[in-house]
Amino acid sequence: MPLLEVQELTTYFDTRQGTVRAVDGVSFSINKGETLGIVGESGSGKSVTCYSIMGLVPRPPGRLVRGKALFEGHDLLAMSDRQLNTIRGHKIAMIFQDPMTSLNPYLRIETQLIEPLLIHRICDRSEARRLALDMMDAVGIPDARNRIRLHPHEFSGGMRQRVMIAMALIAKPDLLIADEPTTALDVTVQAQILELIKTMQKDLGMAVILITHDLGVVSGFCDRINVMYAGQVVESGTADHIFYHALHAYTRALKKSIPSTQSKGQRLYTIPGVPPQLMGERPVCAFAPRSDLKVTPEEEAMPSQFREVSPGHWVEIHPTTVENYHQFITQ
Repeated sequence: MPLLEVQELTTYFDTRQGTVRAVDGVSFSINKGETLGIVGESGSGKSVTCYSIMGLVPRPPGRLVRGKALFEGHDLLAMSDRQLNTIRGHKIAMIFQDPMTSLNPYLRIETQLIEPLLIHRICDRSEARRLALDMMDAVGIPDARNRIRLHPHEFSGGMRQRVMIAMALIAKPDLLIADEPTTALDVTVQAQILELIKTMQKDLGMAVILITHDLGVVSGFCDRINVMYAGQVVESGTADHIFYHALHAYTRALKKSIPSTQSKGQRLYTIPGVPPQLMGERPVCAFAPRSDLKVTPEEEAMPSQFREVSPGHWVEIHPTTVENYHQFITQ
């Protein structure tokens, strides 16, 4: 049985301009010890998907329309806040995008690090402080004994991110959700952070969900990858499927956008157009206006289908997004 199984997760936001379909029927699963990458442009629904699972979407304006998130057989979406609080920070932990806004600027690092251990009654305060120091050492924060008494503004961006990782891992969770943990970090620190997460994952045997907009980041890090666009998963498969056998036009465009794949001196590729507005009636294919595949109006009006084209490889099939559409639709 999967550690986490998400079924038809749908989250909308009610605004003055209309209802925003931020996440619209997302399904996936992750096993113990596995790493799942969720990639896509900003606004594709990656973070909202995981915030919904954790019960962190503000209501209002957000609302859960339907879906299930079965963690160890229990539906997280049906739990009360009191029940979720026994799981968040203990069984499931999250690294948020911006450590400067996620850390409390008024509290010392020590207070924030030991909080999960005290709230979940894992140990007493003295043992919690010892574990906090050990975790700071493990994530590569030098002079932990003195720096644990500092405030967040006294740390660099990379060190604050390491503190966030230490906070997420200190209770040894079964599932870690890393929401763009390397945003705004330089390439060297980014590589160190990802290597650190991978090492801690191996030591603890936990599952990891990595959210990012950069396919290059997940290329050597994830076992499986979900590509999201306009609130939906448009392609899902192993890393080999996504990087060597990608079928969806959006996935191929993301791959072309990786700078390291460009020839020296060549103009960097960018996906034409902008992501769609997620209000009003959903189009048959959200990516159609940006696709480079030329189709007739009749083909553009054809319904799309999310199908398994090979074992473990699922793709949203539509004439505007998949070459040789008819070949796959008749299988």
